[in-house]
Amino acid sequence: MYIGIDLGGTNIAGGLVTTAGEIVSKISVPTGRERGSDAVIEDIYQVVESLMKANQTGEQVKGIGIGIPGIADPHTGEVIVCVNLNWYNVPLRAKLTEKTPLPIFIDNDATVAGVAEFQVAQEGKYKDAVILTLGTGVGGGVLVDGKVVSGHHGIGSELGHMLIGESLYTCNCGRNGCLETFASSTAIIHYAKHLIHAGRKSSMMDAVCGDIDKISGEVIFAAAREGDVVAVEVIRRLVTYLSRGIMNIVCTLDPEIVFLGGGLSMAGDFLLNQVKTELDGLKYFKATPHAKVEIAKFKNDAGIIGAAMYAMIQR
Repeated sequence: MYIGIDLGGTNIAGGLVTTAGEIVSKISVPTGRERGSDAVIEDIYQVVESLMKANQTGEQVKGIGIGIPGIADPHTGEVIVCVNLNWYNVPLRAKLTEKTPLPIFIDNDATVAGVAEFQVAQEGKYKDAVILTLGTGVGGGVLVDGKVVSGHHGIGSELGHMLIGESLYTCNCGRNGCLETFASSTAIIHYAKHLIHAGRKSSMMDAVCGDIDKISGEVIFAAAREGDVVAVEVIRRLVTYLSRGIMNIVCTLDPEIVFLGGGLSMAGDFLLNQVKTELDGLKYFKATPHAKVEIAKFKNDAGIIGAAMYAMIQR
């Protein structure tokens, strides 16, 4: 039995997870990031304590895994940078170790979501795989020869920050042109607003009763399905740059499969089929085999399950 913690900018979600990846008990509390790192770390500990008390299985909890929306040093357990929480060089493991004797393992949230997909949803059948989580930003998880890898400095799976083109806005990492400024919910909302502000007419404005700030990824995809010209253009741009990012990954890592997860993946085949068509036109050396692309099976609980599985693997 392991505890998985999905630390987000909005909520701290935790779960008691079996070695088979089944959530036995789950709890979520607001992050309250404005209170500072010490207060948030105390809340993480309280979530752990609540889950320990909820353990009625008779099995011992052997470790804690934590997925963070940023860059962590998996060896020291230090959060190097987490923009969403305004954390820089926070010794997360060291501070939690003062409160609990359980071993603690920390990595990027998309990396641990990849563990959930690779090890549980896909039952370990892929040895070389990649997951892209398409949410507020774009995260990545990489599996090579059956092992999760994130590079010497822990940033090797920051796939959302590969430079892909000239974007309309600066990424939260401080650069212009990152994949997540083209292929995230933030990116497509930004582009939809850009087109509407430029005078383009769209049924999306009717869907949000004229309040442009209420345009969301769901609104954009719904309008695109109905053939709204602006929404279709927004999704077309998303597909173009996402496919370029995937092909860059294929050229670099040659995975067997690339999974698409996160909120935008809820569009399912509507998104997937367009990406597959675009990728067919981007293949190099047409006769060579290329990675499959599929929608990830795990959705909202991937962070919890993956964090727990990550702790199990690392331990």
